[in-house]
Amino acid sequence: MDEVLLRFQAVVGNLAADSALFMSFLRDDATLASYRSLVACDPLWSAEYARQQWFEDDPWLRHAMGDSEPIRSSELVLHSPREEAFIEAAARAGFASVVIAPAPSSHGPSRVGVLALGSATPGFFDGDGYATVRVLARALAMELHAWLARSILRELIDKARITADDIALLRHEEAGHSSKMIAAALKTEAKTIDCRFQRVSAKLGAQNRRAAVRLARLYGLL
Repeated sequence: MDEVLLRFQAVVGNLAADSALFMSFLRDDATLASYRSLVACDPLWSAEYARQQWFEDDPWLRHAMGDSEPIRSSELVLHSPREEAFIEAAARAGFASVVIAPAPSSHGPSRVGVLALGSATPGFFDGDGYATVRVLARALAMELHAWLARSILRELIDKARITADDIALLRHEEAGHSSKMIAAALKTEAKTIDCRFQRVSAKLGAQNRRAAVRLARLYGLL
């Protein structure tokens, strides 16, 4: 992790940015949302982001959820006073001028990444060099998104103790197999299969087996 962060900071410097933030956002439904971030900026901004729960009103993230094209912050249309407050707070933290590079995934808006390259100088990225920064920012965002997804997956497998048998069971549910069908295939009883689904759902923090499959897909287990 430390090595990746050092490389991230070095690349940000090579792009002439003063600061940067990369965030991977996951939302299963209206009740479950989480994010992970890599920070190459004032750590107080990261703490403020979490304290204010800015991810609910982050126009950078909103753009990434609906569009795969990089954009400058000066081109964003703000939708609420909270988004305006976010932009003002970001500017105070060194993001007065920002290149926003989405990192889309096959899961659509349920799982996206977004890279924000910032400068404390207003209008810094509005010059001729933006075309080059735009291309490099997009590539960096995709690399960081892939790396963070792998890291989160490894962490999930280790901490939740997800086994190959758990994944095989989830694949049965994904295919629409009933407990009775799975039990017949595994030469056991349906109630045993139901108990196993309860355990694997608990490992993933899911309410039921269908929700467990949705989460497993988002995390890259399936």
